[in-house]
Amino acid sequence: MKELIEKIRSTKTLEEATNLLFSICPKNERIQEALSFAMQAHEGQKRKSGEPYVIHPILVAAITGYVTNDETMVIAALLHDVVEDTPYTIEDIKSRFGEDVANLVEGLTKIVEIRSEELIPSTSNEKLITSALSFRKMLIASIKDVRVLIVKLCDRLHNMLTLDALPAKKRKRIAEETLVVYAPIAHRLGIASIKNFLEDLSFYYLFPQEYQKIDAFITSHKLELQMKLNEFIDTVKKKIVQNGIRADDFEIISRIKHYYSIYLKMQRKGISIEEVLDLLAIRILVKEKLDCYKVLGIIHTNFKPLIMRFKDYIAVPKENGYQTIHTTVFDNASIFEVQIRTFDMHRTAEYGVAAHWKYKIGDVGVNLAWLQNLQYQNENIEEFYELVKNDLFSEDISVFSPKGDVFTLPRGAVALDFAYAVHTDIGNKAKTAFINKQKSTLLTELKNGDIVRIELADEPILRCSWIDAVKTSKAKEQMRQLCRQKFKEINAKTAINILASELRVSYEEIKEWIAKRNLASQLHRIATEINYLQEVKNRYLSEYRKEKGVLYLLAPKSVKLEKKEIENFVFYTSYAITKAEFDYCCHPKRGDEIVAFRDGHKAIVHHKMCHVAQHLIDEGKPMLYVEWQKDSLPRFKLIALLPDRKGALANFLQYLSKIDINIISIELGKNVEQTNLCEMEFESVIEDIEVLRKKIASKVKIIEFIKSSDAYNK
Repeated sequence: MKELIEKIRSTKTLEEATNLLFSICPKNERIQEALSFAMQAHEGQKRKSGEPYVIHPILVAAITGYVTNDETMVIAALLHDVVEDTPYTIEDIKSRFGEDVANLVEGLTKIVEIRSEELIPSTSNEKLITSALSFRKMLIASIKDVRVLIVKLCDRLHNMLTLDALPAKKRKRIAEETLVVYAPIAHRLGIASIKNFLEDLSFYYLFPQEYQKIDAFITSHKLELQMKLNEFIDTVKKKIVQNGIRADDFEIISRIKHYYSIYLKMQRKGISIEEVLDLLAIRILVKEKLDCYKVLGIIHTNFKPLIMRFKDYIAVPKENGYQTIHTTVFDNASIFEVQIRTFDMHRTAEYGVAAHWKYKIGDVGVNLAWLQNLQYQNENIEEFYELVKNDLFSEDISVFSPKGDVFTLPRGAVALDFAYAVHTDIGNKAKTAFINKQKSTLLTELKNGDIVRIELADEPILRCSWIDAVKTSKAKEQMRQLCRQKFKEINAKTAINILASELRVSYEEIKEWIAKRNLASQLHRIATEINYLQEVKNRYLSEYRKEKGVLYLLAPKSVKLEKKEIENFVFYTSYAITKAEFDYCCHPKRGDEIVAFRDGHKAIVHHKMCHVAQHLIDEGKPMLYVEWQKDSLPRFKLIALLPDRKGALANFLQYLSKIDINIISIELGKNVEQTNLCEMEFESVIEDIEVLRKKIASKVKIIEFIKSSDAYNK
């Protein structure tokens, strides 16, 4: 692929593009006809760089042909912009090239239409949150035929190779979209060759300084690194041949880890590039699966392995069909990652689902169920982005059920994520977990290879405070649905209690009045929307007066809901409330769902899920409309690497206190590989994040620093 990319970069003329296409694809009648049609359709059109526009679809077709060797996909790639950018229609393509090609072109055109509708314009300063929404719709539009996704990835790869012709702002926007939306799709489809290039190209435009630092290190050490690799390869070759495998029956490929992968590892572990263990790697390709294990034995016999970094993806393939043995070994004070796979496994690893068409090898084991299983039903864009990122933008682990069924989960997933992966009902009723036969909590983080059994309760269990603790979109969304339903039920009962209390009438009377006016479906809104409460209250009083006629004096007096700010709460009530306090049974933290009961001139605040509160609600106790006061200070999340010395945390906390930072939560040593890694959330009187960043960076090494309200970085 690298050689092809270099050729594409140097291709500037129509003749060069056509020659490149036919050096990859057979020069048959159908492809030639599609090429002529594309040239005719795009005649006179230019790209931003000034080149004839048709060079773009020709080069996309060349990439597609290289990845798939499939004639239908190559033709669709040649014609992918015809319907969008020229007067020709899908019907024209269908009549000339058949229904299959027309369906692919239509799918590709839909993606473009959805993107233009949903994506924030490149001129906007807003974060690219809505790219997640466009991604959801793109999946829905493309799911009928995965070939559409493959051609789209090839199209995006060529766009990324020609970004220099666009303005800086647009370059950054397209790079963001590529990194968040397209590279993860390539990963899930198992097309590593495209994924790596998309990531590195995006990295180049999004983080130019970080890219240059890594590039400078690799370039300055290139000769040294290559010599180490060559020396290691020579040694490995000799050992393999000495142990009875013929030189013609295996091949060794060397590689230096791609730049974005290096950057991610540095960020995740808080390390320098010199500390990245798998910077240098070799791949050993053999003919048969059994030979993989023979080679593994030779490697481990002759080189000292880091056992904790051993993974067998041949016995337990990844969800996208990836099969390889990974091990890491020492040799002459250097560390090398060694990947062992068959030639067929190598094709699948490089081309994923596309290998099905490229090599006509039948079922390549690529599981596409993830497309249907993504749980993106909510309309909240910020939540949706968070779910997409959790599912698609993370490393995977494989865990097992007691029967040996394999479940692929994102790194950091907990036992409850596993329960939901098995079945929604299992997740909802999960009571406890047994991990490798040891009783564990449902929030225990799972490791690669764990065997997990879930013990069930008789009824679904609400865990609304655990939503942030689980990792997968399915677990988060199913838990949110359960909690939303429960909150809706509580709010409906609370609404009647608030109305009865403020209007000085009985619970039954309000309930009957609500039922007669068909307001039951909207009842829950009264407890959370002050304007709707005012509207319903005024309607009741108006109707009551009309109904009483001349006896209007018997009707309740005008009820005015006044705003009262007490402690951290805002109440809207007609009562003289002077004090707010918590009961002994629960103590909700700021932002939690709450309810308030009236006790004389006092308001007693409970968590909405508190069992005592629910008992009081069911009894019809007088209630008040309550909200949290809006946060006055901005909140920030920080992940930092503390100096490795005694008292480092105490000194850092003392410094934060001096600059008026109020710490909300703190966690130390969460990452076992970095025990001095500190995660915290805090409030600050300093609103400018860059000013704050400089102050904090003077004391610790910052790994990540964001505003808590920044949904793009959740």
